[in-house]
Amino acid sequence: MKLWRFAVYAILLTSALVLARCSQKTDARPVTVKGSDTMVILVQRWAEQYMGSHPGAVVQVTGGGSGTGIAALINGTTDICQSSRPMKDAEKAQMKAKFGREPDEILVARDGLAVYVNEACPLSEITLAQVRAIYQGEVLNWKAVGGPDAPILLYSRENNSGTYAYFKEHVLDGGDFSARAQTLPGTAAVVNAVSKDVNGIGYGGDAYAKGVKLLALKKDDATPAVLPSDASIHDGTYPLSRGLFFYLRGTPTAESKAFIDHCLSVEGQKLVTEVGYFPIAKEAH
Repeated sequence: MKLWRFAVYAILLTSALVLARCSQKTDARPVTVKGSDTMVILVQRWAEQYMGSHPGAVVQVTGGGSGTGIAALINGTTDICQSSRPMKDAEKAQMKAKFGREPDEILVARDGLAVYVNEACPLSEITLAQVRAIYQGEVLNWKAVGGPDAPILLYSRENNSGTYAYFKEHVLDGGDFSARAQTLPGTAAVVNAVSKDVNGIGYGGDAYAKGVKLLALKKDDATPAVLPSDASIHDGTYPLSRGLFFYLRGTPTAESKAFIDHCLSVEGQKLVTEVGYFPIAKEAH
């Protein structure tokens, strides 16, 4: 009887210890990060790296597009917005009206917005003017830009995407996309479509370029064709270099600050390169 009582006591004690440990692990306030689909794979890797070295810390990362992340920041439903485009003046004004101050912007990495084609495409380079003409529906056949006699099939991002907004501003000069462009919900979907379509063309972050071919870009006919690289992104020779940002409503929580500090650390910036983006190096942040 005494042994039976001792066994029950031991089981209850063990259960109490397990519950206590579980409680300790969930006491930390989760840090929520939401926004850019371009940045999801990088921020998820940062979160894994950070949680691995900070037992009990929880970082929850979701995509949905830069516009979705900015809306969540304004609505107070995320701690950090990840965005592949700068916030618009109107969005900053909304923040100020609601919280009494504009958001804090933190440059956390850089990216090269790439133009993807199928690996079977014979082209190796293209000018920005040609890309613009293709996406505005002025050029419909690859033959017009030095390719085969075949129709061009366009793949694009949804309009709440920071990548969409950046492409529209910097490639289309603010013009409209062709109605022929097929809108897809994320960069991974664009890459997947182009990888399966010999006549396809798409655009998105360089880090996603797996199973597709990147076209070297020329600012104009007189300049050399350039692929995205650490050197070309930082010296400005690649024409579609862009910053990747975190936005905050104001003073971050201790948990958010610790995570952001990790992303900007030597270890965090080393991971930027490993994942396929470009570190901010000695740039101010």
